[in-house]
Amino acid sequence: MTDTVRLNEEIKRSGLKKGWIAAELGLSNYGFLRKINNESQFKAGEIKGLCQLLKITSLKKRDEIFFTDNVDKKTT
Repeated sequence: MTDTVRLNEEIKRSGLKKGWIAAELGLSNYGFLRKINNESQFKAGEIKGLCQLLKITSLKKRDEIFFTDNVDKKTT
């Protein structure tokens, strides 16, 4: 599962707009938001592209954001 809070923090830190990120990943705004909110899953290529756009270079950080099991469902 995606850690929605941490991903949103990384997006905010980057200064990029979610709509622009979605377009860069080939997603609709709605589809991107569904993935952020764990209503559907990011594909491997989308995670790679998102990490490049957000300048996430640490594999540990990537795994903590996109492959966590400890997500509080109330925050997503």
